[in-house]
Amino acid sequence: QVQLVESGGGLVQPGESLRLSCLASGITFDWYTMSWYRQAPGKERELVATITRQGSTDYVDSVKGRFIISRDNAKATVYLRMNSLKPGDTAVYYCRALYAGNEYWGQGTQVTVSS
Repeated sequence: QVQLVESGGGLVQPGESLRLSCLASGITFDWYTMSWYRQAPGKERELVATITRQGSTDYVDSVKGRFIISRDNAKATVYLRMNSLKPGDTAVYYCRALYAGNEYWGQGTQVTVSS
């Protein structure tokens, strides 16, 4: 079956960095547009970053210049490097795969930014 498994979340202090990983299985990974979303308590789920099969990237304004999305097709993995983390980045981060009529989600990983 299809699985997206996130890892790398945790508790960090403001200004620190963290890298999230999402390992995909059960799909032809190279075909899929991959995205990271996040959801904080009481808030809507928010699209954070996207990388296409061609390697084009896009980011929500609040993370531009701080976050970098990348992919390693040989490892069927998408990453989110988060630099200069702020308390407002605290959320559950979710990985999404999208191609044609197919959409899959990971289970999420908690990122907490607090002093």
